[in-house]
Amino acid sequence: MIEIEKLIRPNILKLQPYSSARDEYKGTKGIFLDANENPYGKLNRYPDPYQKKLKQKLSEIKTIPVENIFIGNGSDEVIDLAFRIFCNPGTDKALTFSPTYGMYKVAAAINDIQLINVPLNDEFQINTNELKDHFSDKTIKLVFICSPNNPTGNNIDNIEFIFENFNGIVFVDEAYIDFSNTVSWLEKFFRYPNLIISQTFSKAWGLAAARVGVAYASSEIIGWYNKVKPPYNVSALNQNAVLKVINKPELFAERKRIILEERETLKLKLSFFPFIIKIFPSDSNFLLIECINADVIYYHLVKEKIIIRNRNTVVKNCIRITVGTPIENQKLIRSLKKYNEKSIVHKR
Repeated sequence: MIEIEKLIRPNILKLQPYSSARDEYKGTKGIFLDANENPYGKLNRYPDPYQKKLKQKLSEIKTIPVENIFIGNGSDEVIDLAFRIFCNPGTDKALTFSPTYGMYKVAAAINDIQLINVPLNDEFQINTNELKDHFSDKTIKLVFICSPNNPTGNNIDNIEFIFENFNGIVFVDEAYIDFSNTVSWLEKFFRYPNLIISQTFSKAWGLAAARVGVAYASSEIIGWYNKVKPPYNVSALNQNAVLKVINKPELFAERKRIILEERETLKLKLSFFPFIIKIFPSDSNFLLIECINADVIYYHLVKEKIIIRNRNTVVKNCIRITVGTPIENQKLIRSLKKYNEKSIVHKR
């Protein structure tokens, strides 16, 4: 049995968290003269530091108890706090699988944690044979798995192996899970006390500007998240933006349907271009594409005011294209046809 307390940094175990005015008085009515707020203005009061209304709504949607939910300032805060809670700077390590989301590397560096990168195999899956030696290293406290993975787009299949062989914290980043046919790890939530599942409202919910991420974990882990986080980490504006959107499930479902249909349409149309070598399988709202002259294609599209992501330095000769609206996708295809015609002329 994994004891979470033994994985917590010693200084965090001793931490006396900041007590805000809303920790001391939890009522919602009265004359508030306790938090040095300006008595005037529409946004003059501090937000609920524990996002109770939002957590209650998420609890109903996900059928997860409120005490197992943490709301962060984007999933980047959820990632950063995992390092702060579990990894001693300068001595502990974390592990992830490359290519993957770049913020794991950045957050590790900020927290002075060595991040071990284990390359994914040719199908962008975990090569379990390379892991056993790493898992014998007791200074590795965190493993990050992005599934569906960014920038490759695919689900990671063999995560169970990590739970069977690793006794630290397993962080499964499900930023793109709403676009996938695979069941979320929330379905196995209570089986693993060392599991943190991260999700976000930035992708399928269309709220990237609001910066709201979510962690689902044991009540013990969530308790440590609440102790370490800043007191008012998510603004009232952002909390309300999420509440407004999640109360419109029909709109969410319709937009997701269009994105998934457009993903398949885009994949089909892109496959006819001779400069495209491979379109990788996608369980997300983007396509990773291997092509001839990725840099040249990228700059051609930039000149046409179509901005994609050049991933050539991460996955050789690859670009990443986010699925846009039907009109945006049509403009992309027209621009690539223009590029193809120019390429044919130059070859002549």
